[in-house]
Amino acid sequence: MYIIKHTKIFLTIAAIVMTVSVGIVAVVGLKPGIDFAGGALTEVAYDVRPEKAALEVTLDAYAAAVDLGSYSLRATVDDTGRDGYILRTRALSEDERIAVEARMLGEGEGATLGRFTSIGPVIGAELKDKAVWAIGAVVLVIIMYVAFAFRSVSKPMGSWVYGGITIFALVHDVLVPTAFMSVWGYFTGAEVDVLFITALLAVLGYSVNDTIVVFDRVRENLLLQKENKKQDAFDDVVGLSVEQTITRSINTSVTTLLALGALFLLGGEVTQNFALVLMVGVLAGTYSSICIANPMLTVAAKHYIAKAKAEQDKEASK
Repeated sequence: MYIIKHTKIFLTIAAIVMTVSVGIVAVVGLKPGIDFAGGALTEVAYDVRPEKAALEVTLDAYAAAVDLGSYSLRATVDDTGRDGYILRTRALSEDERIAVEARMLGEGEGATLGRFTSIGPVIGAELKDKAVWAIGAVVLVIIMYVAFAFRSVSKPMGSWVYGGITIFALVHDVLVPTAFMSVWGYFTGAEVDVLFITALLAVLGYSVNDTIVVFDRVRENLLLQKENKKQDAFDDVVGLSVEQTITRSINTSVTTLLALGALFLLGGEVTQNFALVLMVGVLAGTYSSICIANPMLTVAAKHYIAKAKAEQDKEASK
């Protein structure tokens, strides 16, 4: 199989992608949404949307009068197709909320309030902590499950190695959509919210399923080889397993991308970023399950085989 024969190429590509992704997140950063940073979010839709500059003049005058602080005003389109604006500010008192809404509703024509959401900084911090714990719990359960499922395959390496490689592939699958969201937010103002964390968890589930399908075929072929008393090279077994499952992986990814593409194009603004992050995650997950996890499996096997041989030679020399 081409992928197994050119392990260094695919692992080098993965290393470059992961390094660049880390660099993007570190330099550009992520824009935390109201879910994590706390504050207030006001959305107003218009029959005829006013110019952004005109609305900013009105808001600037009020902000200076009541010490509103910095705010973010972003154009949007609601679920019914009406143009509008989303205003993000610090947490507002009831009087401030009424005043801000009045100024936004006073501009343009046919203005209606779409939504108002307010989250305190304590709740935002709690949501952030829970998001980290959720991802950590998923990773731990995956390692335990893979180690248990592959307990019958202990050669040339232990079942925990399969779990570790699976997690490494998942790190790639999380870094890529996170870096994409960082760039996407920089150019469009998109913010990281609970839906983004939901998308990452969905990517983890999709990717680990794809990876385990291939690994499970490796396990089956190893057991079949043992039953038939054959001794094919581990690389050949992995290559055969990839050939047997690659069509399934690609077909699954294509159908998933079609569904997500429809959600992105036809869904509302709330689900567009969710669908886009999932699409990037599915592409990253498909690549990692085929071109990262399996080459790493062969590299790990060579390491453990060489280690076992060195120990045998050491024992024989005594």
